[in-house]
Amino acid sequence: MIRSLVSGSLVLPGIISQLLAQQARNEANPLAPRAPHFPGKAKRVIFLYMTGGVSHMDSFDPKPKLFAARDNPGSKESRYLPPLWKFKPGGNCGTEVSELFPHIRDCMDDICLVRSMNADHNDHFQATLGLHTGSVTVARPSLGSWVSYGLGTENQNLPSFVVLAPELPYAGSQVWSSDFLPGCHQGTRVLAGDEPIPDLIRRSPSAKVQELELGLLDRFNRKHQQTRPADPALAARIKSFETAFGMQKQMPEVLDLSKETDATLKLYGLERGSTKGFAWQCLVARRMVERGVRFIELIDIGSHDNWDAHLDMQTHGPLAKNVDQPIAGLLKDLKSRGMLDDTLVVWTTEFGRTPTTDSPKGRSHHNTAFSSWLAGGGVKGGIVYGKTDDYAHSIVEDPVHVHDFHATILHLLGFNHEQLTFRHAGRDFRLTDVSGKVVKAILA
Repeated sequence: MIRSLVSGSLVLPGIISQLLAQQARNEANPLAPRAPHFPGKAKRVIFLYMTGGVSHMDSFDPKPKLFAARDNPGSKESRYLPPLWKFKPGGNCGTEVSELFPHIRDCMDDICLVRSMNADHNDHFQATLGLHTGSVTVARPSLGSWVSYGLGTENQNLPSFVVLAPELPYAGSQVWSSDFLPGCHQGTRVLAGDEPIPDLIRRSPSAKVQELELGLLDRFNRKHQQTRPADPALAARIKSFETAFGMQKQMPEVLDLSKETDATLKLYGLERGSTKGFAWQCLVARRMVERGVRFIELIDIGSHDNWDAHLDMQTHGPLAKNVDQPIAGLLKDLKSRGMLDDTLVVWTTEFGRTPTTDSPKGRSHHNTAFSSWLAGGGVKGGIVYGKTDDYAHSIVEDPVHVHDFHATILHLLGFNHEQLTFRHAGRDFRLTDVSGKVVKAILA
């Protein structure tokens, strides 16, 4: 077919030559910047994940009838557990948010709140996998890996996908795994402390010795690669070593907050010199997106002592205090720097909680209705999408499945979710499996 086209065109040979050259460059560097399917409003993502299942009726989905259940101990509603926090309108839009998140409530003009999220599983492990990979049954690449695969990175000295997680969440590192995608698209976990990434500190006695060692290693690697030009895993592994060397130079500077102003630290609620809490994670995330990292996930806590309030809903209080001001600070900081327009900020949890009691003071898992929100990156701010019933139990308007959520995020980045695929085991896989639709009503 190509030969027949070439014979009838003087232009096509040059076009084909350019395409083949671009393909060769992409294979040599799997993290090279790539254009999406169409111009996306967002260039990068900050994904804020709250582990354990945040109660939507105690945070972003007010239900007056559920509050009234407290006053009717002998009625049918007595099995319901009234929310512990009152709701107030936030911003000029008036979207109601509870006292759990007073700082985020002030930012609602920039936030699109989705009150009709639903997922496929009611267990932490599977629900966490589903939210991150689109699959609740088998291992699949995470959302961050798909974004890295689709866009590459703007900074070759930093990973395209970074995870800031003080503890392992449910499902462990599978949450940021690249699975069958090239290994360079796997998330790099960063921890607070003296060595946030293993081997970040140079082991060689001097920079010159290290350059000589790496030069020899690169020569052997390239010679080895010449006999295996069609091995993408090898190219990815070689690229991972190159990125690691670049990280030794640039990552310490990214994590050094000493030059941040007192006003900025106050905005996030971070004490100077501290590396504790979600405030440190949020400020580091802003510094990373400034330097070209494509996808950054912030996980607030691990698989223990999290939002899983079976025994007492009061445990939501300190967890919310840890994240509320830092998240609001991040939104305000991005906006003041002109970065919120092309940075998509996503807040979510794996499922919500039941309006009924699981213990006298606690709630159980609830995957059929919960709340998430998006800000910046081409999303309409100051709106609410979807609606649950009077007790926040079932969705009554505009349901948004996790696949729809993923499809919308990819759309904002410039991807048709049905076309962002990778051939593995004889079929083309995608993040949204065989379903998912873009929620166009929330697009700016």
